[in-house]
Amino acid sequence: MPTAETNNHVRAIWTVRSAFVTQIAALSVCLSLFAGCGYQFRVQGAGPTIGGADAAHSTTPPPRLVVRTLENKSFEPNLEARFTNYIRHEFSSGSGAQIVADIEGADLVLSGQIVSVDLPTLSFSQTTTLESRAEATVAIRIEESRTKRVVWAQTAKAASEFYVTPDLQFNRVLQNRALEQAGRLIAEDLASRFLLQVESGRLNKPANAPTPATADKR
Repeated sequence: MPTAETNNHVRAIWTVRSAFVTQIAALSVCLSLFAGCGYQFRVQGAGPTIGGADAAHSTTPPPRLVVRTLENKSFEPNLEARFTNYIRHEFSSGSGAQIVADIEGADLVLSGQIVSVDLPTLSFSQTTTLESRAEATVAIRIEESRTKRVVWAQTAKAASEFYVTPDLQFNRVLQNRALEQAGRLIAEDLASRFLLQVESGRLNKPANAPTPATADKR
């Protein structure tokens, strides 16, 4: 025979279940009323994105730029082709410009020179140099292909260190690699600076047109 305590326990369970069913029914009625009155729940827009909203893309086409071979004013031979290739590569991927091969199809023309190459000694013993540095300076100017108006001029400098060994031939290899590294750093720096000019719209403003050797070294 069920006891009074058992009956009370069963009655409490049914009371809880009845309250839960009542709440579900009330919620269903509310949702039906909202739907009948024309209320709808919608999420508009693209939703959240990692890193914030996308920046507005410019509709202006990139300027077409032709890169002329640099003039080598330094004592190091055969640098002009390598440094020019570094500039073409960096400007094609990170300057906001489209690199073209023919000046006839270009809006802008890049020209310049390798101003200097220095090889200062960093450390030495009583008899030999132990460590040296390859420093290169490049000055460029960019002008409009038709009007010849200079829109931007910049000088960049970079350096790369290398160790000196008793093997003279191997030292030359190390020196060349250091110069190549300096040339790539210069090209990357110039491309980044030019990208700022493109994005800010400063190319539409006349530049002071300094000569490459005296261009702004900012």
